[in-house]
Amino acid sequence: MAKGTTKIGRSAKTGRFTTIKKAQQQKSTHVVETIKKKPK
Repeated sequence: MAKGTTKIGRSAKTGRFTTIKKAQQQKSTHVVETIKKKPK
């Protein structure tokens, strides 16, 4: 993973955050997103 980024899991139905592991297991209803961290 590149510096300054983080991955999160999100439900495609509700938009709520979930674990990355759960998102990878349930690909039909979840997505894994890569988000850039804000510089300090």
